[in-house]
Amino acid sequence: MITIVFSHPWHGSFNDAILRTITNRLDETNRKYQLIDLPADDFNPAMTQLDLRLYSRGGTADPLVEEYGAMLKISAEVIFIFPIWWGMMPAILKGFFDKVLLQGISHSYSKSGELSPLFNISRTLIITTSQKPTKLFFPFIKGYFIPTILTPVGMNGAEWHNCDNTSYGSQENREKFLRHLSEII
Repeated sequence: MITIVFSHPWHGSFNDAILRTITNRLDETNRKYQLIDLPADDFNPAMTQLDLRLYSRGGTADPLVEEYGAMLKISAEVIFIFPIWWGMMPAILKGFFDKVLLQGISHSYSKSGELSPLFNISRTLIITTSQKPTKLFFPFIKGYFIPTILTPVGMNGAEWHNCDNTSYGSQENREKFLRHLSEII
């Protein structure tokens, strides 16, 4: 199963075109997928007092967290689609990681406190858009996001594909990126 995590609030954006390109390709190749559309689900990214009280025991007050965790547990692949805003992921996606990466869902701890991954995801695609050049975001994606959030919980085989200059670039730039995504999906 492939799980897509979509994090853009406007279904009319280039990120939405990316989502449609990917789902169309998956449909064409008869591959099963499920969609986590954080904005459409009205996911609350903020950690509440109750969430935090339950967090250390692997609990949550948010039923979406349990649903998302169950979806990820059966996933062999995950595709994250998000814009890079102010050099990082949108708050709704950061909140997704804060709340869903729970002990017992994404990882466990040994008696000595060592983290062990519980997900068994072999391919993790990170599809982003930005206005600034891709190279500016290597420290965030390659130096932080992949090694400290994804890999420790078992989201392996990370590949990052960014379409830069999306807002003010040419239509050809965006179309070329969508063709590239069709080829790698």
